[in-house]
Amino acid sequence: MAKIYTDEDASLEPLEGKTVAVIGYGNQGEAQAKNLRDSGVDVIIGVREGGPSWKKAKEDGFDVYPIDEAAERADVVHILIPDEVQPEVYREHIHDNLEEGNALGFSHGYNIHFGLIKPPEHVDVILVAPKGPGRMVRELYEQGFGTPALVAVEQDHTGEAMDLALAMAKAMGFTRAGVIETTFQEEVETDLFGEQVDLVGGVLYMILYAFETLVEAGYQPEVAYFETLHELKLIVDIIHEKGLTGMLDAVSNTAEYGGLTRGKRVVDKEEMRKILEEIRTGEFAREWRLEQEAGKIVMSRLREELEDHEIERVGRRLRKMMGFEE
Repeated sequence: MAKIYTDEDASLEPLEGKTVAVIGYGNQGEAQAKNLRDSGVDVIIGVREGGPSWKKAKEDGFDVYPIDEAAERADVVHILIPDEVQPEVYREHIHDNLEEGNALGFSHGYNIHFGLIKPPEHVDVILVAPKGPGRMVRELYEQGFGTPALVAVEQDHTGEAMDLALAMAKAMGFTRAGVIETTFQEEVETDLFGEQVDLVGGVLYMILYAFETLVEAGYQPEVAYFETLHELKLIVDIIHEKGLTGMLDAVSNTAEYGGLTRGKRVVDKEEMRKILEEIRTGEFAREWRLEQEAGKIVMSRLREELEDHEIERVGRRLRKMMGFEE
């Protein structure tokens, strides 16, 4: 049974008198920094000097510094830049500016778990990971609620790392919704698995192959688009609100029977197990590192193929017709 923390289980006291440096001011950086500040936390921003994020953070009223100076000024260095650039930024700008008793914070444990960032022994290493995009993190906070999140401690030098992680979660509104205690390993491996198997990879190719199957069989691309892509949102919204059986209650008996009897034929669980093993052994992390060093050649090629696919050409036209795009 998961251990879940709510507002009553967390205190902002561990953040009193401390400065939190949010490194990065993108989707999550902006949202988390604003939530922390609105909860009374002393927040500064560390970004590349002169860049668009520097200007945006200043316009939003933050004190903004180059990353190394922000790390030096802070008690908590919360790293919210993309996974692939974190190791280099950490080595060049953060590591040497960490002092005894400081804390390193992350919202994804990828680089810690796979050893691409190696913190010194004299700091705490914590995870505060909202289960939603930055826009949701900010909007729900402003509405008086919050986004569910995960918290974890990888290194507890001070003996108070979990209290600090919960304080960060409370200040960002996450304990209003509920925060689940996990580990860096569990967060990373389940997150990568979800992205690859259903949330990004699985759903993308399920839609693509379903569309191709209908078009290759002679059906109109526009009709195939609506049946395989457009209507998926309607189903996912119901699943999100009511669960899987709630979704079955909302569709026709024909759809329920067809889905329950045919759906398993579409999905290969053995391949899912293989993908999980690639994640757990570090094979995927090694492959992704090599892909970055090669200039993201494979990813760029696959992205170009998708952008030029008929489903995207048809979709752009239909989305304009429906007023979704200009």
